[in-house]
Amino acid sequence: MAEDGAIDYTLNNPDTLTKYKTAAQISHRVLEAVTGWCTEGAKILSLCERGDKLLEEEVAKVYKGKKISKGISHPTTVSPSSFVTPYTPLSTDSEDAATVLKAKEVVKIQLGAQIDGLGTIVCDTIIVSAKGGEVSGREADLMLATYYANELLLRLMIPPGLLASGSDEEKQKASSQKPTTQSKITQMLEKVVKSYDCNLVEGTTSWLFERNEIEGKKKIVLAAADGSKAEGVPELGDVWGVEMGVSLGTGKIKTLDNRPTLHRRTTTTYQLKRPSSRQTLSEIVKKFGTFPFSLRQLDDERAAKVGVVECVRQNVVRQYEVVSDKDSAPVARLLTTIAITKNGVVRLGAPPGLDTTKYKSEKKITDDEILKILEQPTARSTGTKSKNKKKKKKPAKKVTEDEDDEDSSDSE
Repeated sequence: MAEDGAIDYTLNNPDTLTKYKTAAQISHRVLEAVTGWCTEGAKILSLCERGDKLLEEEVAKVYKGKKISKGISHPTTVSPSSFVTPYTPLSTDSEDAATVLKAKEVVKIQLGAQIDGLGTIVCDTIIVSAKGGEVSGREADLMLATYYANELLLRLMIPPGLLASGSDEEKQKASSQKPTTQSKITQMLEKVVKSYDCNLVEGTTSWLFERNEIEGKKKIVLAAADGSKAEGVPELGDVWGVEMGVSLGTGKIKTLDNRPTLHRRTTTTYQLKRPSSRQTLSEIVKKFGTFPFSLRQLDDERAAKVGVVECVRQNVVRQYEVVSDKDSAPVARLLTTIAITKNGVVRLGAPPGLDTTKYKSEKKITDDEILKILEQPTARSTGTKSKNKKKKKKPAKKVTEDEDDEDSSDSE
C-alpha cells in the first residue's frame, strides 16, 4: 500500500484489532474443520492440503475489493505424536506423503490467517479418535499439564499492575513490581508440568508479533538449553504468539532426518546465482511475504525443492528443521495469539478450552502460589456478568469460568 507509512498499525487503531480478530475467526473455523478430519487412517498430507484450501477460501470472503494484503500466516501443519515442530509433508516425498494418523495418537494442528499483514496463528493438540469421550492414563496427564501450564503462562504475560484494583496507592504498588523473569517463568511452569510427571519441551519460544512479522524484537524462551535469554517483556499494546510445549519424556529434542518443508523468508538480501533460485524466491515474495509457507504451496513442488536450496544456503530463506522429542515420547503443543489491552489479555487466535472433566488423572497441582494465580482472570470483564457463578468450583474448573468471562469481553 502506498500509504503504509501514514497508517497506524498499533492497537491504538481500532481497525488493527478488527483485522486481527477477523484473521482469528478464520483461523478458528479452519482449525475446527481440520480437527474434525483428524481420524484414524487419515493422511497427514491430505489434511494439510485441505486445510490450506479452506484457509484460502475463507480469506477470500473478507475485505473484498480492498487494496490490502491477505492470506495464510501459517500453512496447515499436522504433527504426529513425538514431533515438536509443525509438520507438513510433500507429495513428492513418497514416504512422508504416506504418513497417516493412528488411533489415540497425540496430534498437533497449527495454522493461521493474516489480514493486511496482521497475522494470527493457533495451535491445538488433540487425541485422534477420542471424539469427546473420556481420556485417562498418561495421555490425560499430558493434556492437563499442557492446558494448565498454558493458562499459567498467559497469566504471567500480564504486565504488573494492569488488572490491579483497590486504592490508587495499591494500584501504584502493584504496577511498580518487576515483570516475572524468564527463569522464574520456567521454574513455575516446571512445577505445573512435573505435577503430572511431564516436562517442558526445551527451547519453547513465545514471540512478539508485528505487522508482517511473527518473530519480533521480543521473545520468551522456556527451558532454554542453549542459554537463550528473554528479550524484552510483555507490555500494553503488544501482540504475542504464546507457545506451550510439554512432553511425556524428558523434554529434550533431536533433529529428524525428514526433509525440512516449512520455510520463511528472512530480511537478508543476496544476489542469487541460479535462475531456479531467483524464480523460487520471486514466487515466495509474491505469495507469502515474510510469513511461513510449505514448499507444497509453490506452483511446482519439485522445482521448489531445488530452487530453495541456494535461498537457504545464503540465508535469504530460513528452513525449519523437523524436530522431535529425543525419547520419541508424545508431545503436546498449544499456541495462542494474544493482544495485551488495558483490560488485560485478549485471546485473539486460541485453541478451544479444554473440558478438564473428560481427562481423568490421579495427579494434580498442589502448589498454593500457582493455584492462586490460576484462579485469577486474564482479563477484566467488560460484558455482562456470568450466570454460572452460583456454585463454588475447584481451581481446575475455575480457569474455564474465567475464560467465559474473557470471551464476552473479547467481543467488545
